Amino acid sequence: MLSRIRGFVVLIQFSITVGIVIFFMYTFRNHTHKVIKIWMKVQMYLLGIKLEEVGTLDTSCDMVIMNHQSILDIIVMEYIHPRNLAWIAKKEITDLLFFGHIIKAPRMISVDREDKAGIISLLKDCKDRLDKGRPIAMFPEGTRSDGKSMLEFKPGAKMIANKFGLKVQPAIILNTRDILDSKSLKQKPGIVKVIYLEPVQADKKVDWFEKLEKDMNRVFKEEIEK
Repeated sequence: MLSRIRGFVVLIQFSITVGIVIFFMYTFRNHTHKVIKIWMKVQMYLLGIKLEEVGTLDTSCDMVIMNHQSILDIIVMEYIHPRNLAWIAKKEITDLLFFGHIIKAPRMISVDREDKAGIISLLKDCKDRLDKGRPIAMFPEGTRSDGKSMLEFKPGAKMIANKFGLKVQPAIILNTRDILDSKSLKQKPGIVKVIYLEPVQADKKVDWFEKLEKDMNRVFKEEIEK
């Protein structure tokens, strides 16, 4: 019952702070990253999140991929990563009347997965963000899992990484669904564990993506079974 009450409070808090953040990002267009960083620090504090990090984040990588269980995954990675990440989001989110501006204002990347022509636009936007020094951040599963197992990877991350020859930082994020369930709106304080795997250099000549998917699944399963 308490977790549901906390979840309801979080929903109200998100609605209010998202509006404030969008206002400041449009007002200070050249400082959107600073606005986001402040917002994420506030969220980590309000949600009562503690971090446990295993391994080292390679900030020189121009792509970050991770498993996806909750909106909290984005909050955690934005809080951790010092660079101005360019997240790839579904067009359905971008098209939302109010919340869609959380993608538009900081110039994140929107993709229409139903439109094949959208791939050209996606690659163009990725190149633009990379040229501006912004790493691409995405969830290769394409959507949230149930937190008990990882979903099969979609080919998008592989396509982008191969196209631009990116070095990829893989990460496993654990316990975010237990702390903030985006679907049932339950929330409780807790510890988020982030495991950084060794960076991988994208190479069209080898099956690096398939191997990486297996490695991430293995680490995830080992942690879940502990």
